[in-house]
Amino acid sequence: MILALVIRTFVVQAFKIPSGSMIKTLLIGDHILVNKFIYGVRNPLTRELWIKGKQPERGDVIVFIFPLDRSKDFIKRVIGVGGDTVEIINKKVYVNGKLFHDPPGVQHTDPRIIPASLEPRDNMGPIKVPKGKLFVMGDNRDQSYDSRFWGFVPVKDVKGDAFMIYWSWNSKTHMPRLDRIGHLIE
Repeated sequence: MILALVIRTFVVQAFKIPSGSMIKTLLIGDHILVNKFIYGVRNPLTRELWIKGKQPERGDVIVFIFPLDRSKDFIKRVIGVGGDTVEIINKKVYVNGKLFHDPPGVQHTDPRIIPASLEPRDNMGPIKVPKGKLFVMGDNRDQSYDSRFWGFVPVKDVKGDAFMIYWSWNSKTHMPRLDRIGHLIE
């Protein structure tokens, strides 16, 4: 039991996807494994770094403590790291003046372009990501509550890198999605 607790706290942890903010990459009902060791080992109470790991990079799919409610974990894709300048123009994301190449799972479901004066979903910035922070977005860009709306994620609040779907359950059909099991998250 102690070994299981140590593994869950510092090495790998399972999470269930409850929302559609990462569709098509992750579906509601996907159960994923998160590598907690890759970004270093942190004190689970204070988030103080004990053993240094690699830094989150653009494109990583991460689980983190939600900045506005620390009792919740969120999952999003890293778009900008400390020092980067992020800008969104008509749904296209630019990092440091260059078009960010979205992975295949990114989607837009709403053909409308919302002006920045109404909300930052489709147009915002440029904004500079502070050192020690990340700018994150969901892959279901028009349906994601992310850094565009609530700001940056402190690197110290990153729990780990999502790397694999180990189980997927479709609650509408009450059947497993067998084709997703073992799928690596990109």
